[in-house]
Amino acid sequence: MAKKSAKTTPALFDPIPLVPDFSLETAAREEGLSPVAGTDEAGRGPLAGPVVAAAVILDPARIPAGLNDSKKLSHARRELLFTEILDSACVAIASSSPACIDASDIRKASLDAMRRAVAGLNITPRLVLCDGRDVPPALLCPGKAIIKGDARSLSIAAASIVAKVMRDRMMSRSAKWFPSYGFDIHAGYPTEAHRRAIVAYGPCALHRMTFKPLRKDPA
Repeated sequence: MAKKSAKTTPALFDPIPLVPDFSLETAAREEGLSPVAGTDEAGRGPLAGPVVAAAVILDPARIPAGLNDSKKLSHARRELLFTEILDSACVAIASSSPACIDASDIRKASLDAMRRAVAGLNITPRLVLCDGRDVPPALLCPGKAIIKGDARSLSIAAASIVAKVMRDRMMSRSAKWFPSYGFDIHAGYPTEAHRRAIVAYGPCALHRMTFKPLRKDPA
């Protein structure tokens, strides 16, 4: 039996490009699914603060240069791109509060924020590219989950930048109301300094009480 060539053997995983591109959006547009929105969230892991989601519909003729997964960009670069995205694209932002997170769970709260961000767009998309494994329930149009979407899709990368910058700004401002915790430094993530502050001062209104070590498990 002839051995199959590498070219005819299906790949187990789709390759992830070095930088995100517009190929997913272009393929959707060619199928008549235009406009295409990307959505992503920031803040699933912190002990405090909201989870923030953004939805972005990029103008194919005015895509800001240098879009990438927000985690791969410097603070200064994210801030610059945030302004460029808002100036050139259709953008909406939504958040779920710590109380909402505690009332359900972080996954449901994140997906609901993504759903509301998409619903807030002033242009109705025909398809939503969603970062991660899940499509938010009750979207107004079809959605497609894209694992590592912020590294694959320019629309999702743009949404990741908007969500990250907005959440960081919210947490920096909250430091003025809760100065003991250093929210302007760590944005609520479980750094050693943040954990020490919780021990010293106890939790505040921004803390997620269902997250360890804040959660009180039954004895």
